[in-house]
Amino acid sequence: MSPVATLGAAAHPIWLWTRPEEVESAALDQLRNVASLPYVHHHVAVMPDVHLGYGATVGSVIALRDAVSPAAVGVDIGCGMAAARTNLTAEDLPDDLGGLRAALEAAVPVGMARHPQPTTRARRQADLWNAFDQLHPRVAGRLERAMAQLGTLGSGNHFLEVCLDTDDAVWIMLHSGSRNIGKELAEAHIAVARTLEHNAGLPDRDLAVFLAGTPQMRAYRHDLDWAQSYAQRNRDAMLAAAVEALRTLLPDLRVPTPPRHGPYAGDRGFALVNCHHNYVAEEHHFGADVLVTRKGAISARDGEFGIIPGSMGTRSYLVRGRGNPDSFHSASHGAGRTMSRNRARRTFTVADLADQTRGVECRKDRGVLDEIPAAYKDIDAVLAAQEDLVEIVAELRAVLCVKG
Repeated sequence: MSPVATLGAAAHPIWLWTRPEEVESAALDQLRNVASLPYVHHHVAVMPDVHLGYGATVGSVIALRDAVSPAAVGVDIGCGMAAARTNLTAEDLPDDLGGLRAALEAAVPVGMARHPQPTTRARRQADLWNAFDQLHPRVAGRLERAMAQLGTLGSGNHFLEVCLDTDDAVWIMLHSGSRNIGKELAEAHIAVARTLEHNAGLPDRDLAVFLAGTPQMRAYRHDLDWAQSYAQRNRDAMLAAAVEALRTLLPDLRVPTPPRHGPYAGDRGFALVNCHHNYVAEEHHFGADVLVTRKGAISARDGEFGIIPGSMGTRSYLVRGRGNPDSFHSASHGAGRTMSRNRARRTFTVADLADQTRGVECRKDRGVLDEIPAAYKDIDAVLAAQEDLVEIVAELRAVLCVKG
């Protein structure tokens, strides 16, 4: 299969896995700006969950030759998903899940919160902390805070869920990234990129790039790799904390054990997955070695496992990549928003939220109203639009959701 549509009117074509009329005009303009970059290789790939983003469009996959744009990665470097299938089934869960939610909220700080002091698990990440003084000077003095935030969820669309698959197996799934340290590193490097002379003529200064072989590129790649590792280990730490917390009420709970370091999506079946969806990777596509930026997109190489979540009250999916070269071996990172957070707060009520999350143990107050399912695209339509990119391996429905 080929993309649903293509757009011209830019230096490089834009290949979309959705119809252009379903994409907000501001996002289309943003995509055209991205495609006008002289460093773009071959085309820009756009996933079906596409929507307007800061710097570059969420749901875009951009392959650049000898360049990378820090704003195209975004400020939540390494944000992504993790999921583990447990040995329990639905019948092992209590009828009232309130106690499980309280245990998770006590074990995993949410919103802007952090652990009172770094956990034992955080302190064991010696290679992260030993490299801290080599990061951008802006984060000097933030070591203790970064350590205390390892194993914390954050806010917005980040979540921690207990789910059931179609066989009633219990899963733990979460969405989070590199927390405040990743944000500060990203903002510091974005500010540097904007000052560089070769970016002066760009249609959007938010797309400012670093060029290969320069000290600015080396500094950014160093900090980017560090933050991506931090984000992956943050998810590992939360999974471990969630398991420990749930075991206080479900003592027979067991999950697979992840390797000590590094990604593990796809190497142990689909019982344990951890994958980025805001990151940069060195890859080879259409005859060239390139730096691929996935902003709101996951890697979907042939046989590779990934996670495409829906929203509070809707289904999520474990998927296996088909290795489609046209998408740079990529797929969507979720359902994608249909409206801004402010518009969602104006449009819906707490009663609407309660109705749309019926059957899910979760917050149902104004603090999470902007995360109402109706503010997101139909996850099943998003999956249908990318059947040539991934195949569905497991379908999950949330029965408990923790948000900040």
